[in-house]
Amino acid sequence: MLVALHGFLDAGNGAGVAVQHLLEGGLPDDRASGPVVATFDVDVFHDYRARRPAVSFVRDHYESYDAPRLVVRLQRDTLDRPYLLLTGPEPDTRWEGFVRALRGVVDHFGARPLVSLASVPMAVPHSRPITVTQHANDPELMLRTNSWRGELRIPASVTALLELRLGESGHPMTGYVAHVPHYLAQFDHPAAALALLQGVEDSTGLSFDLDPLKVAAQLRDGEVASYLEENPEVAEVVAGLEQQYDAFARAEEEGSSLLAEDEEIPTGDEIGEQFQQFLAGLDEPDGRN
Repeated sequence: MLVALHGFLDAGNGAGVAVQHLLEGGLPDDRASGPVVATFDVDVFHDYRARRPAVSFVRDHYESYDAPRLVVRLQRDTLDRPYLLLTGPEPDTRWEGFVRALRGVVDHFGARPLVSLASVPMAVPHSRPITVTQHANDPELMLRTNSWRGELRIPASVTALLELRLGESGHPMTGYVAHVPHYLAQFDHPAAALALLQGVEDSTGLSFDLDPLKVAAQLRDGEVASYLEENPEVAEVVAGLEQQYDAFARAEEEGSSLLAEDEEIPTGDEIGEQFQQFLAGLDEPDGRN
């Protein structure tokens, strides 16, 4: 089962783009969107005041209410092998109850393992390969070595709780978190979706047609590159991020300090000021975003 919930860990809409690809373009025909095999009572979990659904007002009446849905679909990969896909908004309340209900679905279908998809904003340049952090409740599920050392205290998510609780009951679960350039976190980032689905393939043996995502990622990179060519002051800030990233990578390889020596790195205020202009430029109605 793939778990792709939106609302918190979705920088660049990484999991969302991956789900859209699976539901609309993951197969060479019109069978991509599979049947719903389980649903959750969203009213029990959703805070409508914090995340208000959209509704259309047409002349003198309301219509087309986008009701939030938490559903499990039965999907098939490119080799016609079945898998389950959980999508929808991350529950705002009753996390333990949601985890218990989902565990019932997992047991009913015998889904093994579960794989979660997420993405976070990071101070990394778009010109370097997307990095991904893997996590799991069973060391045997770990296929990658992460750069993190020691303990990090971070805000919890329902998928984090799910992984903990499933581990306590012997259900294997792993997950992938793509690191999205923070200055692109508000825009769809196909490269993040591509990296996440490649992780799913590694952990499950499923096969997806990822060529459309590769093309979309190249187009996005081209849009950003064009913007930087026209805005050298922003390109200079990105170059600073590249220096920082490369210094970190060299230190990791050499086992030395992770701090770049004798390199001038832009301050946080400088980065924020430049990328406010950067984001505004990408959102212009000239078709670049």
